[in-house]
Amino acid sequence: MAMEVTQVLLNAQSVDSTARKHAEENLKQFQEQNLPGFALALSGELANNDKPVDSRKLAGLILKNALDAKEHHRRLELTQRWLSLDGAVKAQVKGYLLQTLFSPVADARSTASQVIAKIASIELPHNQWPELISSLLTNIHQFQPHVKQATLDTLGFLCEEVAADVVDQDQVNKILTAVVQGMTAGEGAAEVRLAATRALHNALGFAQVNFSNDLERDYIMRVVCEATLSPDVKIRQAAFECLVSISSMYYEKLASYMQDIFSITAKAVREDEEPVALQAIELWSSICDEEIDILDDYGSDLTADSEVTCLYFIKQALPALVPMLLETLLKQEEDQDQDEGAWNLSMAGGTCLGLVARTVGDDIVPLVMPFIQENIDKPDWRRREAATYAFGSILEGPSPDKLTDIVKHALHFMLAALMKDQNNHVKDTTAWTLGRIFEFLHGSAMEAPVITRENCQQILTVLLHSMKDAPNVAEKACGALYFLAQGYEDAGAGSPLSPFFLDIVQALLAVTHREDAGESRLRTAAYETLNEVVRCSTDETALTVLQLVPLIMAELHKTLEAPEKQGELQGLLCGCLQVIIQKIGSAEPSKHAFLQYADQMMDLFLRVFVSRNATVHEEAMLAIGALAYANGAGFIKYLPGFYPYLEKGLQNFEEYQVCSITVGVVGDLCRALEDQILPFCDGIMTQILKDLSSSQLHRSVKPPMFSCFGDIALAIGESFEKYLIYAMPMLQSAADLTVHVPTGDEEMLEFTNQLRNGILEAYSGILQGFKSSAKAQLLIPYAPHILQYLDSLYMEKDMDEVVTKTAIGLLGDLADTLGRSVAALIGQSVAGKDFLNECLSSGDHLIQESADWAKLAVGRAISG
Repeated sequence: MAMEVTQVLLNAQSVDSTARKHAEENLKQFQEQNLPGFALALSGELANNDKPVDSRKLAGLILKNALDAKEHHRRLELTQRWLSLDGAVKAQVKGYLLQTLFSPVADARSTASQVIAKIASIELPHNQWPELISSLLTNIHQFQPHVKQATLDTLGFLCEEVAADVVDQDQVNKILTAVVQGMTAGEGAAEVRLAATRALHNALGFAQVNFSNDLERDYIMRVVCEATLSPDVKIRQAAFECLVSISSMYYEKLASYMQDIFSITAKAVREDEEPVALQAIELWSSICDEEIDILDDYGSDLTADSEVTCLYFIKQALPALVPMLLETLLKQEEDQDQDEGAWNLSMAGGTCLGLVARTVGDDIVPLVMPFIQENIDKPDWRRREAATYAFGSILEGPSPDKLTDIVKHALHFMLAALMKDQNNHVKDTTAWTLGRIFEFLHGSAMEAPVITRENCQQILTVLLHSMKDAPNVAEKACGALYFLAQGYEDAGAGSPLSPFFLDIVQALLAVTHREDAGESRLRTAAYETLNEVVRCSTDETALTVLQLVPLIMAELHKTLEAPEKQGELQGLLCGCLQVIIQKIGSAEPSKHAFLQYADQMMDLFLRVFVSRNATVHEEAMLAIGALAYANGAGFIKYLPGFYPYLEKGLQNFEEYQVCSITVGVVGDLCRALEDQILPFCDGIMTQILKDLSSSQLHRSVKPPMFSCFGDIALAIGESFEKYLIYAMPMLQSAADLTVHVPTGDEEMLEFTNQLRNGILEAYSGILQGFKSSAKAQLLIPYAPHILQYLDSLYMEKDMDEVVTKTAIGLLGDLADTLGRSVAALIGQSVAGKDFLNECLSSGDHLIQESADWAKLAVGRAISG
């Protein structure tokens, strides 16, 4: 195989599909059957300057993919396979890769850099390949520009792949020194400076110690700022990307550099090429994000002694920053509204202006209003559009008091512009701005409403008319109607939309049938808006909502009969039916009339499952869950036909969202059918236990799966007995793993709290399921571990509010179900005293309610 690897690699890129497929199978077989030979052959191919560029590049990419995978279980498996290879083989492969950094072929060097970094990410955490970094640093000091460039690329990829705590500080210092020196103007070759600048971007996460040292930080910042003035546009762009990351990672260190940062960003925004100017704006957006997060998290609690401080950079820069951003709004592109992926200076400036408004609130309004007033009715469409965009951008952040009068005055003007302006861009932005008005300044909480019964009809007339406009304008009009309807969610009987409900529904259905509804997400927007209009409707319109059912079912039937795949439309239609089911399927008198359609609807949903589209499966599953809830015990007649798809959903590891939603549907079925679900529980429990034991299961599915144990136990009561010997040890093992979370890992803490909540809900459901049963005593052996778990969670002090409420509720369930049998254990536990007392005095009323109930249950158990 090694002899013919070049030809196989070339065949794998052949236009002949048969030759390509055969070559891919050969390579896969080679990897599975002889990994050492495979790794040596590919790395040797990559290193050989006499081989074709295409075969060398593909050799490197295949080798890289043999070391990594998206799926966690597969990545672990590939890592283990590499680590278990013979040391001499690994050394030879790594030697080939390092040799390739000297190749005159850029593609080969670049691919080798990525593979070296991937191997480093596997080996360095295991204290292997300790000489790698010093070997790379030697290259930088001794060799010609293309070797320096490849080496800097490698260091950059390495910093991207490897966790910061794996590399010791001495090596970090040496990497940063080499990288920053490579960025300086004294380094003649532009490609070396670019590689060094990109490497610094990846290495910034390693530089905490260096950024805490004034001299080192000053030097790094000076070199980065100088690089923003390089004659090479790619270097300038990369330097600004560094500044964006620095502003996020080291916000608290920026104060002494802000004057220089403003000067170089202003110059870039006004004078530089678009890729550089976009990064300069992104820098200010990043600072806004930091300050918004700080103010959201701490707000009025911020003091000089706070652990986190807000340095109010945006507020200080406001008088100069806002005019700069307003200038960018005039730099629109002619076709930006038709291009879904468009991103240009005008859009970036408006986005940043919106973030500035969220950061400083009311202070932005007087700085932006003169620009709006000056340009809103100018003959030049660019000025009208820019003024409208500026207005829409500042509607989130300032207080309603500051904006209400302005918006009331502007509303009539905006509606007229949407009807009469001759320019598509202006209408597009006007419809978007109206949507922002309805999103942020409309609703039951508004003291001085902008939308009144008097102007509501005019607003609707304009929006429904605009839904016949060009697809991009119609899509924004749908979005505006979405938020208009949402604002009346709590209006109760007499919603101002009710008299126009039929007109709205007909207009939205007409949009879905437009020939150009596939453009600008128009069909999707129309269905999303229809769903929101239905969801926020009142009892007065229930009959009209009911009339929608056969119409939407007919549309879904049409897609199932169509020869071409219509997965996206099927998903939208299933989603629409789900909302309708939730709205009228559980309320009398519409429920009885609605259930006449249940048989046909269920038949359609089952036919949808035949398609292989994950999104459609998700939507159909959610709709079936809603139908089960609405139908209650009557849903049992559909379960034999639906069960095979339920089982398939639980087995669907690859499309884990489908799996997760299916678990939720099991919960819906348990609540609807109660003990009628018993005949199907063996299959469901077997699959869930199998899922939870699998290394392939996506971690996000685990919390609802554990919670599902509780749903099943609540439904079937003491019949859950036969599953205890499987479920309880699994819950105990999972509980032990969730007690401690590494400090500082916010993402891990969030997931662990979800997992804790699923485990606690499972225990609660099982305890409640056995309440008042003679078999409740079967749970007594598990009580010490449950209390120990509650004690440990309390001692860790990192539960969120949801977990705290579920945990204290579980204490109550334990006392309520097992009574005197656990009274002494509860009395000795931390949970029964300190945790309970803390929850009783909680400021969160939901936690307090659960604690009150737990106190009563514990009191009854003790007095027994």
